[in-house]
Amino acid sequence: MTATNEPTRHEGLTLAAIGDLHVTDTSEHRYRAMFEEISEKADILALCGDLTNFGKTREAEILAEDLRACTIPTVAVLGNHDYECGQPEEVARILHGAGVTVLDDQAVEIKGVGFAGVKGFVGGFGRGELGAFGEKGIKTFVEEAINEARKLENALRSLRTDRCVAVLHYAPVVDTVEGEPPEIFPFLGSSRLAEAIDRFDNVRFAVHGHAHRGAFEGRTPRGVPVYNCAQFVVSERFDRPYALIAL
Repeated sequence: MTATNEPTRHEGLTLAAIGDLHVTDTSEHRYRAMFEEISEKADILALCGDLTNFGKTREAEILAEDLRACTIPTVAVLGNHDYECGQPEEVARILHGAGVTVLDDQAVEIKGVGFAGVKGFVGGFGRGELGAFGEKGIKTFVEEAINEARKLENALRSLRTDRCVAVLHYAPVVDTVEGEPPEIFPFLGSSRLAEAIDRFDNVRFAVHGHAHRGAFEGRTPRGVPVYNCAQFVVSERFDRPYALIAL
């Protein structure tokens, strides 16, 4: 799988991926032209969480209006910002009304490619990964990370396609958070997500957001490509806010 500046369409399907839109209640029409452009350049769009700034109803409605300009199939996961107001189900419902498939407990097949996704959670990477030991609060914290990884694994297992893509908000590998302050690495993702991905031979790559100052590319321990598609990272790499990745 390759992420390029302008993949040639005759080579196969192209995925556009972007995260961290952070739509506010004053962001009317901010992304409409971008979604129109994406529809011309890609076959499928993946939204990698933090789609709204606070998870407000009005923010989700503004994004949904812009997404109606998108004419290609769209999948999404929510991010931590989309949970802030305590109504992620309402955010998902509004996006669904604009034609978006919000991944979580479900997976979907589009044009012969399987998509499974979860928000993910924090917890750290490798030897620095937090374990479920000690106080009840620590165990509850770790259980949330384990549950998100388990949901991803179950969704991937349900797919029967030769090609699958994992869509996340939190990072599954440390490679793509490099560039952020090391002190906050444990709050940017969890290796448990990579462990779930690496259980399946048909996962071609994973996309995520969240790490605004991270690196664009990384790999899981088994070598599955991982792309940080937070718009700030992608803009620096390609001079546009979304990545184009050949499937």
